[in-house]
Amino acid sequence: MLEVGLADALPVVAGGRRITVLTGAGISTDSGIPDFRGPQGVWTTNPGAERTSSLAHYLADPEVRKQAWRNRLASPAWEARPNPGHLAIVELGRQGRLRAVVTQNIDELHQRAGVPPELVVELHGSMWGWSCWSCGATGPMAEVLGRLRAGEDDPPCSRCGGVIKSTTISFGQSLDPAVLQAGVEAATDCDVLLAVGSSLQVQPAATLVPLAARAGAAVVVVNAQPTPYDDVADAVVRDRISAALPALVAAT
Repeated sequence: MLEVGLADALPVVAGGRRITVLTGAGISTDSGIPDFRGPQGVWTTNPGAERTSSLAHYLADPEVRKQAWRNRLASPAWEARPNPGHLAIVELGRQGRLRAVVTQNIDELHQRAGVPPELVVELHGSMWGWSCWSCGATGPMAEVLGRLRAGEDDPPCSRCGGVIKSTTISFGQSLDPAVLQAGVEAATDCDVLLAVGSSLQVQPAATLVPLAARAGAAVVVVNAQPTPYDDVADAVVRDRISAALPALVAAT
């Protein structure tokens, strides 16, 4: 593994003219949204919570759905605001160097920070909408949150009575092929791939890193913990994301 720091990553990012940023939960922790696998992550501190992210458990077990809805209602993401890490990516766009943001996050903080929606590839969907597994109806999540606050604990589809869930990708659920293809194209059509705040343990998102490297892109990993693809990277940065990203973007 090539162990380097921020100083070594600066010229790599400075040389990028078509930069794709792959983001994971770590970029949003400074906005008050906990990650999943970090030392204080949701699944680290409460392993049972992972069941609510399993599609099979969610569809089969009303108690899992009720817990999932309680978790969703209490999520800090509804009030979260973009932090300097998100804003640094917006600055990449202002510089004309942002190819795309490919994100595993579901919080839409990239869009709210100012990244044009057409440049954001949401691999795992968005928590801001819902869909019905029986009739396919969809709508804004605000509707369901209102029903939860009014006392419902497992709100069914208002059209057909079927099971509804957020428009996010759960474990056991396939990614949208078109969305995944957009992510692959962004990773193989850049000169720098900046992987930020991702454990790079979840497939197929993690495979974008070696795909980019094989296509000739330089790879920079910015993450608090080691990842399985650090040995693929040209630079590895362990600094706090909300400080490291602005510094990297400023190095033009």
